[in-house]
Amino acid sequence: MSRTLRVGGMVPLTTIDYPGQLACVLFCQGCAWRCRYCHNPQLIPPRGTEEVDWRRVLAFLQRRQDLLDAVVFSGGEPTLQDGLPGAMDEVRDLGFRIGLHSAGIKPKAFAKALSGADWVGFDVKALAEDCQIITRVEGSGRANWRSLDHLLASGVDYECRTTVHWHLFEPERLLTLAQRLSERGVKRFAVQLVRTERMFDPLLPSISAQALLPDLWAAMRELFPAFVLRR
Repeated sequence: MSRTLRVGGMVPLTTIDYPGQLACVLFCQGCAWRCRYCHNPQLIPPRGTEEVDWRRVLAFLQRRQDLLDAVVFSGGEPTLQDGLPGAMDEVRDLGFRIGLHSAGIKPKAFAKALSGADWVGFDVKALAEDCQIITRVEGSGRANWRSLDHLLASGVDYECRTTVHWHLFEPERLLTLAQRLSERGVKRFAVQLVRTERMFDPLLPSISAQALLPDLWAAMRELFPAFVLRR
């Protein structure tokens, strides 16, 4: 491939990052957004201090060919790297399924990466008009939702997920978000309550407390064939 993928870290074994598969997660270095609750802030810069050489990654995967089912490209934002399609091809040639975690920061690059993925965990940051509150980047909402349309048109298996810090999300806006996703045809949706032990924005409260909201979760379960609340 023309460019080597920059990997900022890896998890050798996970059962939760690609549903139903034993997987390895590769955390791709670099992200163009500055999500306030980001719990991997070390992956935001384009170059990392703990990058894993791509040859070492391939050597590890070769030793795991009969033990793992899939490799998940996560981040950061994997689709920002020109080396992603080639890296996906190399991993597929080793016999692994390909998972992709993405927020679709650049819709054209995301659409290109979809052709190499078997499953996508897609981060819907917020309603399009609210995304900048989280990402602090103008135009992020348009990009996020345009990439969502690419995903739904692709036929690739997926899960849409939204991370919630209650300082940044009103329950009513979250329900509106879910309704719009349902109207667009989303079948699988997960709400992930934020992990606050490490966040990019040091001014964001470390407590994201909210009532249990059973009515909200019940309403969401009515909207989707598959809904998950991850605490």
